[in-house]
Amino acid sequence: MRFLIVDDSAVDRHFLTSLLEGMGHQVESCESTAGVIDKIATGNYTAVFLDIVMPEQDGYKFLRELRSNQNTAKQHVIFYSSKKTAVEINYGIKRAGANDYLPKPMTRERLEQTLQKF
Repeated sequence: MRFLIVDDSAVDRHFLTSLLEGMGHQVESCESTAGVIDKIATGNYTAVFLDIVMPEQDGYKFLRELRSNQNTAKQHVIFYSSKKTAVEINYGIKRAGANDYLPKPMTRERLEQTLQKF
């Protein structure tokens, strides 16, 4: 499978990249949402792991943009965030439109459970 990680934290990008590559997947990453819509439109990603709290544009706003673009609207998006209360997770999936939600820090087992859905 092929994944894109969008997260401003180099540590979190590296951690998730290491887990995914260790499972044999292809991974690309970006430190901000700049240019990511075009990357997704042409990248053929299985899923995008999207952080919520980022300095230039938060994940909620970016996801609304992604869903409003006919070339990217159906992209599978997994919020990957330190926001982990039930209210925040519910909002991320039901109101913001994410397909799934992985709270940070995440374990390999939790990631494997999420990837089994594909």
